[in-house]
Amino acid sequence: MKIWIISLALGLLAGVIYAALDIHSPAPPVIALLGLFGMLVGEQIIPITRRLVSRQPFTFAWFRHECVPQISGTPPPTQAPTPPEAPPR
Repeated sequence: MKIWIISLALGLLAGVIYAALDIHSPAPPVIALLGLFGMLVGEQIIPITRRLVSRQPFTFAWFRHECVPQISGTPPPTQAPTPPEAPPR
């Protein structure tokens, strides 16, 4: 999350600099960004199809671990460590 905030802050700074210099930003319009998002999501169709064709279960946990990091650019989620069992009394 921290890197996203830094990226946003630097983007805002670049926007201010472009406005101060009276230059149009080279950033693509929103429609192009949606197209890029569609490409990231579309790349996941092949792994999902392979999983379904091989008759492996398609679960939310698998999708979250395998596909979401590819789409969002974040590391896969880790499982929380299970607390050790209390010794018997």
